Amino acid sequence: MPDPVRLDNEVPDPLPASAGQEDGLEHYRFVLRHDLRKRLDLYLRDRLTAYSRAWLQKLIKAQQTRVNGRPARASTILRAGDVVELDCPPLARRQAAPEAMPLDILYEDDDLLALNKPAGVIVHPARGRWSGTLINGLIYHARHTGGTLATGSDPWRPGIIHRLDRDTTGLLLIAKTDEAHWRLAGQFERRSIQKTYLALVHGTPPLECDLIDAPLGVHRREREKYAVRRDSGRPAQTVYAVRRRFTHFSWLELHPRTGRTHQLRVHLSSIGCPIAGDVTYGGRVLTARDLGVPADESNRPLLQRQALHAWKLQFVHPRTLRRMELQAPLPEDIRNLLAWLESSS
Repeated sequence: MPDPVRLDNEVPDPLPASAGQEDGLEHYRFVLRHDLRKRLDLYLRDRLTAYSRAWLQKLIKAQQTRVNGRPARASTILRAGDVVELDCPPLARRQAAPEAMPLDILYEDDDLLALNKPAGVIVHPARGRWSGTLINGLIYHARHTGGTLATGSDPWRPGIIHRLDRDTTGLLLIAKTDEAHWRLAGQFERRSIQKTYLALVHGTPPLECDLIDAPLGVHRREREKYAVRRDSGRPAQTVYAVRRRFTHFSWLELHPRTGRTHQLRVHLSSIGCPIAGDVTYGGRVLTARDLGVPADESNRPLLQRQALHAWKLQFVHPRTLRRMELQAPLPEDIRNLLAWLESSS
């Protein structure tokens, strides 16, 4: 049985054993559409992200990689029309483990699930955090309710279509089937899903409603942060509207038109109105004194995270094609902040 052709802009899967591979290896084949002028080892690193570049270089040195049917060097420059083939041992398949945890599920059917994410919880395992994430809880929920999660391309992120920062609360959509996953992911990619956030910010925006149009990229010095980068950033747009003005604070409704990492946090900081509690981007931890709570409680911290909440999503159901709107209620800490601000205004 001949190997299927993998175009150079596709993420390959290993051919199944039924394809006549009795040697225990995984076989990949790519056909380059474009003249990439890229080294073989760098090309394979980009296409086979589960393998390290050093490991791929060892395979190349062991002549497990061929370009146009001949063994090639790691430094071989690839051009349009080249056929790249690779034989490699399979990686150990790993996936997140199920863990019992409370889930605030707002909606669920056979195709998708929507939950209200709490603060302080990571969406999926990453960077050494392999437990205690929403994915661990969702796997447990699926197994104990007879449900499923979309497989996706990453065993550590089943069902994940979009993410929220660890300390951002609110609405998160989870795909339960592969069809639902690609249909919903397509809506996010086409920006046809309407996302609405709510945020308490320091200061007062210059206008009642405005568009923040500022490209974002990795911070020049602090690689874990993002910043407005006019030189090399990716386009990013956020519409804000003021819902209520308080002394020293404002309550905003936010509509991101793009979905860059930390977009809302960086954009609001860039106009001099960082999100309350967001110490990474210019906000500060709020105490009772900040909100005019009685003096005997003046040193009590009231908010130690960004006051940002994913409030509403409007999208097309992946199977019924019915327009849906889901909302996530505000968490207690933000509700208390608004109540104190209302009482002191």
